[in-house]
Amino acid sequence: MEIRTKSYAVRGTLKFTEGDWGWAEHLLDDAAGGKVWLSVEEDPDLELVLWHEVPSATVTPGAPTVDFDGRRYTRDEGGHARYTATGTTGLNPTGTVRYEDYAAPDGALLSFESYGDSGKWEVGRGEKLHRAEVLIYPQAG
Repeated sequence: MEIRTKSYAVRGTLKFTEGDWGWAEHLLDDAAGGKVWLSVEEDPDLELVLWHEVPSATVTPGAPTVDFDGRRYTRDEGGHARYTATGTTGLNPTGTVRYEDYAAPDGALLSFESYGDSGKWEVGRGEKLHRAEVLIYPQAG
């Protein structure tokens, strides 16, 4: 697949369900070994977000606003979901996740995810994509 003319291979996929609602996140690899996540949800329109992990982040969710890297983010949504993993994701084949999503006035996104009972928050910085910025090639067969 390509995002903004940069080629990626899909390494793995997480499919999440929370009640009647669901979404997917795809772990992508570029030719240089860089990794990003692409989230796909219909709520009700198609929303594509490119996520970059921020392992050095020391912020945590919970407050109505979070200040991070010069921006103020406001809590947008949060909850608990179940997931099923396929391919290579670094997670068990099934499990649970807690999530908290925040948005800045300029459209920048910040997400917190905690898998299972770890209590450890993973932080991701996201940017919405227009569907014209994403090109999906059929799987070779």
